[in-house]
Amino acid sequence: MRVALVSALALGTVITGLGSASAQPEATSAARPAAWGPCAADVLAEIPAAERTKVSCAVQAVPVDHSRPRGDSTGIVMMKRPAGDPAKKIGSLFINPGGPGGAGLIYSAYGSSFFTPEILEKFDLIGFDPRGVGRSAPLRCFRTQEEADAVNDGWYALPITRDEIASSIRQSKVYTDYCGINAGPLLNHMSTEAVARDLDVMREAVGDRQLTYVGFSYGTLLGATYANIFPSKSRALVLDGNVDPRLRLTDGAQYDRERARGFEIALDAMLKRCDTVGVERCAFAGGARKKFDDIRESLRKAPTTLPGGVVVTLTGLVGRTASNLYSPTTFKALTAWLQSIHAVQNPSAALAVQSVVDVPMLNNLGGKADVRVLPETPYTSDDSYYAVNCTDKPFARSNRNWAQTAEKWERESRTFGRYQAASDLLTCPTWPARHPDRWIGPWNKRTKNPIVVVGNYYDPATQYLFSQRMAKQLGNARLISVDAFGHCILGDSAGADAAVTRYLVDLVAPADGQVFQPNAQPF
Repeated sequence: MRVALVSALALGTVITGLGSASAQPEATSAARPAAWGPCAADVLAEIPAAERTKVSCAVQAVPVDHSRPRGDSTGIVMMKRPAGDPAKKIGSLFINPGGPGGAGLIYSAYGSSFFTPEILEKFDLIGFDPRGVGRSAPLRCFRTQEEADAVNDGWYALPITRDEIASSIRQSKVYTDYCGINAGPLLNHMSTEAVARDLDVMREAVGDRQLTYVGFSYGTLLGATYANIFPSKSRALVLDGNVDPRLRLTDGAQYDRERARGFEIALDAMLKRCDTVGVERCAFAGGARKKFDDIRESLRKAPTTLPGGVVVTLTGLVGRTASNLYSPTTFKALTAWLQSIHAVQNPSAALAVQSVVDVPMLNNLGGKADVRVLPETPYTSDDSYYAVNCTDKPFARSNRNWAQTAEKWERESRTFGRYQAASDLLTCPTWPARHPDRWIGPWNKRTKNPIVVVGNYYDPATQYLFSQRMAKQLGNARLISVDAFGHCILGDSAGADAAVTRYLVDLVAPADGQVFQPNAQPF
């Protein structure tokens, strides 16, 4: 039985399921050309109306196991937004939005959010859902939403008490047991290496001799992996919001520990900026660091009830703060909310509070996925976040010492240490995949053109130090920096955007070490 994604593009639909697919040729042979056709109606419904007549979709067959190219196949769904001026077209530009587990199919239709008009004019933009994600044969650990809900009940985002910790360890094991039963043939083949090899098939299928690529967040690891497996096939790669590839692939626990520090750095910088701009622009100004710490420690003892009856817990504080640090445009609402908590906890010191706008979580499931969870039967999400991370990142094979590790991380990263520990460190030790394919280096293969690495000074999810490390580990790279908050920056810094445009279009890499400003500062 083959795992396949069947294309019915002639009918205007893209269907996922089990079926048959023709065997892939050897890796040295030409890939099947992409068969572009109408996108499914539900896909078109997710993109701007003006883009719907421009885009087309295809399903590209790739080996489940690239070491067995004539074995079982799976399908990768792609969307193409054609170059605005075909006469000036340079080639295709592939995009990955991160995650892991980020569904990137529709990102080609939103290219104007990240790229200059010149790039849109000269490149076909290609978005895709990586293997096991979204519409590309999604890897699912549950058959029904009720199963998922039952497992999530008692699995805490921030387990603190002995009972919460025991329950979370128990439920995370139940979760990975479900994955072992239901995930199917992709379970052992969800590594970033496998996705990089898929990307090379897609590159060939669209007719490009070399890859032009922009990756955000986790997508930087995908780009770095591709560049080191296929250095001669790498034309121009831009990596925005970088991981530390060597650390991530050799020590998962230390990588996550350092991620917690990144959130702490971003939070501290945001609170300092709040004090700098003053209370007229930031409601939380005036000893913001101490006020935040006091709020956190108070919530550690008991929840706070705001006017109107909304109950704020420590989990809620940490989760919302982590989420809002991704986007500087939410800082004003976040700090107004923080001030409303402070006013309740300290009524004698209450100040006038700006109106609080409820800002939804940006990094869905704490950054575990960008795929929307639909709360009905059947289970319609996917579990690619853990499938990729638990494949790529090595952890001890037991979580019996989780509580001690979480306490240690919490002492050094008081707000985010335990929160970060409650994800991969809790779950990956019992992940059921065995002997997966994964790239662990080298990372220093030299590409003909330098790879452009972009890092924000106050990026919470991938701290600036990671971008510095990425640039050093790659065999040929240029680091450009932006004095900015938030996670990733393309589309929000005119200087960085101009440098990236010249690189992608003309292969003129920016000078190493340049520092740009964002288009807008928070507050």
